[in-house]
Amino acid sequence: MRRRTFALMPAALLLSAADAPILVPDVSQREVVIQYSFTGADLLLFGAIVYPDGRKPERPADIVVVLKGPEQSIVMREKQKVAGIWVNADTARFRSAPSFYAMASSRPIDRIVDDRTAAIYELGVDKLQLSPASLNDSEEISRFQAGLVDLRDRAGLFVEKPGTVEITDGVLYRARLPLSARVIVGDYTAETFLVQDGRVVAAAVRDITVRKSGFEQFMATAAEHWSFAYGLVAIALAVAMGWAAGAIARRV
Repeated sequence: MRRRTFALMPAALLLSAADAPILVPDVSQREVVIQYSFTGADLLLFGAIVYPDGRKPERPADIVVVLKGPEQSIVMREKQKVAGIWVNADTARFRSAPSFYAMASSRPIDRIVDDRTAAIYELGVDKLQLSPASLNDSEEISRFQAGLVDLRDRAGLFVEKPGTVEITDGVLYRARLPLSARVIVGDYTAETFLVQDGRVVAAAVRDITVRKSGFEQFMATAAEHWSFAYGLVAIALAVAMGWAAGAIARRV
């Protein structure tokens, strides 16, 4: 009897998987090229929701899309005014802060999922798992995390656009997310989450590559692979430009 029960479990799991909806996502640009005239990009994330047997749920589902850049290790320093001079005071280091984060949703996140689910899937800048490496207490970590979010928000590197995902006939969806001109090169991910009754029932990912081209690519390669020669050339150019500016000033 026990053996027969175990034999039925995989079939039940397969049935459950077969009943789950499937996301078919895509993005308008799989590759973003940064040149000297790059002022940012506007990416369109779109796709379809495929329901088993074409049966849509009675209650409409929600869509959340997240565009995330390469993770970085960041040291945050807090400045304090001592004797009229601004000096570095407390510091905190985060091991895995995304260099870019943008999110759009069909409704405000707090109306789609609870805080626990939002934290698990990092739905919102306040739910990012930054992995603090220092031994600061929770109050200090929260303060530094709020400072990091504020700095990147003002730089256009953290973006939230609740209520902007359009869903047509409960099947097709689309959303636009801005890619800041300050983004770094690397591999980005465009994640799509299908949420039904507060649960994430399907997810899919598309990869996006951000790279430099032309002179910018040459300079980046030179700085990375020939750093000593790059430094010498940079110093020589600075000296030459300073000498030229002085010569022009003496003639004037």
